[in-house]
Amino acid sequence: MRVSHIELANWKNFQTVNVDLPERVFLVGPNASGKSNLLDAFRFLRDIALPGGGLQKACSDRGGVSKIRCLAARRYPEVAAAVELAEGDKKLWRYEIAFTQDNNRNPRLTREVVCRGDQLILQRPDETDKVDQLRLSQTALEQISANQSFRDIAHFSESISYLHLVPQIIRNPGSLSEDGGFMDAYGRHFLERVAKTPEKTRNSRLRKIRNALVIAVPQLKELRLDHDPRGVPHLVGVYEHWRPKGAKQNEEQFSDGTLRLLGLLWALQEGEGPLLLEEPELSLHSGVVRRLAGLIYRMQKARRRQVLISTHSVDLLSDPGISGEEVLVLKPGVEGTQVTRAASNDEIRHLLEAGMSAADAVLPHTEPEQAIQLELFTL
Repeated sequence: MRVSHIELANWKNFQTVNVDLPERVFLVGPNASGKSNLLDAFRFLRDIALPGGGLQKACSDRGGVSKIRCLAARRYPEVAAAVELAEGDKKLWRYEIAFTQDNNRNPRLTREVVCRGDQLILQRPDETDKVDQLRLSQTALEQISANQSFRDIAHFSESISYLHLVPQIIRNPGSLSEDGGFMDAYGRHFLERVAKTPEKTRNSRLRKIRNALVIAVPQLKELRLDHDPRGVPHLVGVYEHWRPKGAKQNEEQFSDGTLRLLGLLWALQEGEGPLLLEEPELSLHSGVVRRLAGLIYRMQKARRRQVLISTHSVDLLSDPGISGEEVLVLKPGVEGTQVTRAASNDEIRHLLEAGMSAADAVLPHTEPEQAIQLELFTL
């Protein structure tokens, strides 16, 4: 199952978003255009459905409704989101949510709709909500007693994962607070997750990762999980060396690029739901980045999972297999950021049809108009 369509209203950078989504999506746009904020709409849906989560916590973790609401919003104070879930070309579910805040700045649900196919399953507020307004502090999606007839949506939402590994956090996870649970996406519990994976599955994944890493890190011979005397898990790599048995390093000595690529390869094998990747090209050699799109495509096809990727990379988007239907172009303006499919732009579509890559056809449209002025900047 995948998210086949998303609609947003007054969500962070966006007054409105209304786009179809294929199985692989590339988000491109200038800095501060909202690529991370668009990915965060999917994380918000996940955070509502997670055990221990819910609407109140999801809003609180983001600083409250006022921090979520688009600055360009005027007449309509509601923040709204809707997703359609499909299997292949068949639409299975539609879930809608809208909310605002009460006089005490607490999130308050204003609309929640669930449809199975074209059949309406749930519509709130209902008569019970009108009698007890406190019920509008929670969605039905987060309540086991209320979501039985559409629990597939809750389970799917929980399966959404986000990855933007920060090597410094992996190397020293104990130095950071949880930050509302967001730190896990940056690698705070990455080694713990690897350690908790059943041994057979873990070893299989690490073996596949090693086979891929030796291409980017030629001296790597072995990759395994070990524990130090305190029981703390560590990833250990054995490198070819003048010593007969090679030289060992753990994650503290791994390069930033090695850690990022290792984390990406692990994430692609972990889970079944949509995977949100934030600039996976960071710290990687351009020769590796040019092959990431194909690698991601092969691995997601093997697991039948959707992948959404934010990127600025010319090398990543130079892959000839990337179509205009897979690229969403974000264009910021005074009334918020607009999101369009690259294929819907006539000029881009003609360039792609003529054989240009997405890097050559799309990225020039995302470059800041005054970028050339940076060459004139002096200190």
